[in-house]
Amino acid sequence: MKQVLAVILGGGQGTRLYPLTKLRAKPAVPLAGKYRLIDIPLSNCINSGIEKIYVLTQFNSTSLNRHVNQTYHPSSYSDGFVEILAAQQTPESPDWFQGTADAVRQYLWLIESRDVQEVLILSGDHLYRMDYSLFIKRHRDTKADITLSVLPVDQKRASSFGILKIDEQGRVVSFVEKPKGTALEQMQVDTTSLGLDEETARFKPYIASMGIYVFNKQVLIDLLRQNKDCTDFGKEIIPLAIERLNVQAYLFSGYWEDIGTIESFYHSNLALTRPNPNFSIYEADAPIYTRARYLPPTKLHNTQVRDSIIGDGCLLGQAVISNCVIGIRQRIDDGCTLEDALFLGCDFYQAEADRQADLDKGAVPLGIGSNSVIRRAIVDKNVRIGQNVQIINRDHVQDVNREDKGYCICGGIVVIIKGAVIPDNTII
Repeated sequence: MKQVLAVILGGGQGTRLYPLTKLRAKPAVPLAGKYRLIDIPLSNCINSGIEKIYVLTQFNSTSLNRHVNQTYHPSSYSDGFVEILAAQQTPESPDWFQGTADAVRQYLWLIESRDVQEVLILSGDHLYRMDYSLFIKRHRDTKADITLSVLPVDQKRASSFGILKIDEQGRVVSFVEKPKGTALEQMQVDTTSLGLDEETARFKPYIASMGIYVFNKQVLIDLLRQNKDCTDFGKEIIPLAIERLNVQAYLFSGYWEDIGTIESFYHSNLALTRPNPNFSIYEADAPIYTRARYLPPTKLHNTQVRDSIIGDGCLLGQAVISNCVIGIRQRIDDGCTLEDALFLGCDFYQAEADRQADLDKGAVPLGIGSNSVIRRAIVDKNVRIGQNVQIINRDHVQDVNREDKGYCICGGIVVIIKGAVIPDNTII
């Protein structure tokens, strides 16, 4: 694994996760009460023995840079590193990143200088646990030029992925990015060849690319330099490579979820509260790393909690909390009812004197005010919600942007924007 360089793509503007990406890069979005999305691929790399890691960023990268720099410090006795590579304009590349392949191309000179055999391309907005050493072993055993990590999917999900066909040796013979209609039907295969039982194969007749690739270093360099008009791996580089290179598929059988949309992000987080979730954050052999904040333990005062995750340093009053994820430093006052909600927490504590001063002058202090009801919602960081507030999507609205009022509704999920102030007695 010392001969592998990992490149984690930070993504573009993150429009599908807006407004959570209004003030931060997509990989910096908080996850599961105490982590950030970027912690997933970085932890997978560390647990797989991969220590040379670049993170490519472009939009709103301040908090992401701070988190990575404060969290990941390879030993001074190792040649490993975790470095942020921000988009930049140069005489050779006067434009910002135009796509996944273009982002890597703009830093080819740096990749070329590294003494490695393979380059592992990862995404910063996927939730999964993978031992990349097995992925790399498959790549080397098959003497592949490129290997794609794949998983079987059903027809409903297939049109959201790059779909491929393989031969009996696992070599990719056809690849279509997000096919629909007849093009999708033509990509249907017998997935029992991947080892699935007949019943599962019948419901999942498509092989989908996970957007995780391993390239031989020189192959990557040659492909990107010889095809300068190609800006995306899935749409252009991979289909081009299949025609003349040995492109192999590696079946991943574990849990994997693209959490790049508000709906998938919301449901994936709340799924973690189940007794036996598909993805566990409690694997001792493959932990998820994040910044050590040295926060005090959470304090509960006669709080009723069911099927929830509570982050560090929270102050919870006499509230009823059901199927929720509560982020770090979150304060919830007495009389609140919280159901099916995701709270990203706070970056700081408000001093008691300042909190009392806010209450005395009729302002809204940091946290969730007393007797408020919040259901099916995402509450971003540093939000101030007043007393007797109801965030319940009373009118069953599916999509609306009310940033002027401090919230958006995406797919019926209310998202309270970072730092928003929701006055007393408000009903959303």
